[in-house]
Order: sequence, then structure tokens, then C-alpha cells
Amino acid sequence: MEDCIFCKIIHQEIPSKIVFENDLVIAFEDLNPVAPVHILIVPKKHIKSAMELTEDDAKFVSEVYMVAQQIAKEKGIAESGFRIVNNCGEDAGQTVKHIHFHLIGGKELGTM
Repeated sequence: MEDCIFCKIIHQEIPSKIVFENDLVIAFEDLNPVAPVHILIVPKKHIKSAMELTEDDAKFVSEVYMVAQQIAKEKGIAESGFRIVNNCGEDAGQTVKHIHFHLIGGKELGTM
């Protein structure tokens, strides 16, 4: 997708602080962090939102959680706890129309 900021990061057209990358996903630091650890984990396939996932896309979502686990350990938040958040749609706060997951931790986040 030409105008997608995450696709541009995936194709290294826009610089970012990448913390992980493989064939399925890329993970990088959020530009506007809400906690000491705030990483975006993005499937490399352009999927607009969770509502557009297909059975063939299950491997991307599974990989997001495996990568989140690895990053949480590396960032020292695996034991204290963290959140994995996906905003789906405008009312939920999805501002980039490319499915992505926020890994957030490093402080007490409270209950929702």
C-alpha cells in the first residue's frame, strides 16, 4: 500500500528504531510512547484491521504474540507484566489502517 506509513517502515523508506524483524513481522519503538516500553509489532502483510483477518493470516497474529514474548523478556518486563493492545476501527483509536499491536509495559498500567 503506497501511502501506508507502516508499509514504508517495513520497506525501510522511513527510518525507525527497529527492535526485531523477521519474514512475518517487524517491531519498532513507538514515536509517542505511553510507558517506558512501548513497541509496535506489525505484520509485514498489509491487513487493514483485525476485521480483515483471514484464516490464512493466523500465522501473522501468532507470530506477533511469539515476538511480544521475546521482546518482553529482552526489555525486562516479562515478569512484572505488560499489555498487548490492538485498536480496531476509528472508535477504538486505530489511526493507521494497517493492523498493529502495541506492547506496553515498564510501569504499573492499572486496570481497564
